[in-house]
Amino acid sequence: MKLVIAPGDITATAADAVVNAANSRLLGGGGVDGAIHRRGGPEILAECRRLRETTLKDGLPAGQAVATTAGRLPARWVIHTVGPTWAKTIDKSDTLASCYRESLRVARELGAETVAFPAISAGVYGWPMDDAARIAVETSDAMADEVGHTVREVIFVPYGEKAEQAFRTALAVVRP
Repeated sequence: MKLVIAPGDITATAADAVVNAANSRLLGGGGVDGAIHRRGGPEILAECRRLRETTLKDGLPAGQAVATTAGRLPARWVIHTVGPTWAKTIDKSDTLASCYRESLRVARELGAETVAFPAISAGVYGWPMDDAARIAVETSDAMADEVGHTVREVIFVPYGEKAEQAFRTALAVVRP
């Protein structure tokens, strides 16, 4: 499985599946979540509402993932995952890693060959960018044996120079 970095706007990224750093309500929000809902159109929200009315009545738990249509995005699916809020005194690294693992498992089930990820939890959820990038890259790399026969490429789409550098550094450590 190839790991690449393509900085920019995740809503413009051509991939089979784009991962949304969602909130547990799945009804849109700010940051990446809001951008995906705005650009993807009402079809995404309609499917999210259906999920909330049926299988996810209490919302999507942190670390889990679920897929919907991608609406008007240049992707087939949006995989929604809820990252943890960073806390100085509580280690939630396993939950953040679970976002990447579960998203890749959903991608495999869908038959997605390419998956684009934002820096989950590194925005308004406050996760330090260097650590968020490390967890993203290490977890995705560790999933290669499990999902690599289906998912051929993981695209990290960092937004901004600091995020891009954090992902490049993490990738250089994991795959020198």
